[in-house]
Amino acid sequence: MSAVNLRRSARAVVVDEDDRVLLLRLAIPDPAGTITVWITPGGGVEDGETALAALRRELREEVGLAVDVDPPHVWRQEIVAAGFAPGHDGVVNDYFLVRTASFTPRGAMSDEELAAEHVVGWRWWSLSEIREYVGPELFSPRDLATPLTELINAGVSAQTVALGS
Repeated sequence: MSAVNLRRSARAVVVDEDDRVLLLRLAIPDPAGTITVWITPGGGVEDGETALAALRRELREEVGLAVDVDPPHVWRQEIVAAGFAPGHDGVVNDYFLVRTASFTPRGAMSDEELAAEHVVGWRWWSLSEIREYVGPELFSPRDLATPLTELINAGVSAQTVALGS
């Protein structure tokens, strides 16, 4: 059996003082039409970079948030799917909890650089808004409300929680 080539990614579950989570809105071109997905800030871990270093870099670039402490590693998601991450067989997303006061995101990336990464907006979401959402846009992970509810209500688990797609 050949080895699976997965893209490593570090993502932040950024939660404010009102337990709202910051999500980025991606508009991904697709032959059947644009797919819109709400995701946590973060991105690929570069060669020679640790997940926490990648997380800090991505947060500065995408939303302008500086993280000085090592946030807890709360979730891990492994997706093996052709075409999910160009040049890879899938992705491993490591999610870290970042508690912060609410802020207006404005990272180091220009609007053009964000658009090149399909980022077209951002929003603070409450748990109830995520749970009750019935529109055409998706969340990543798809069942974001379930692990997020557990994280906010019960706190950080002693073990990293494995997520589905």
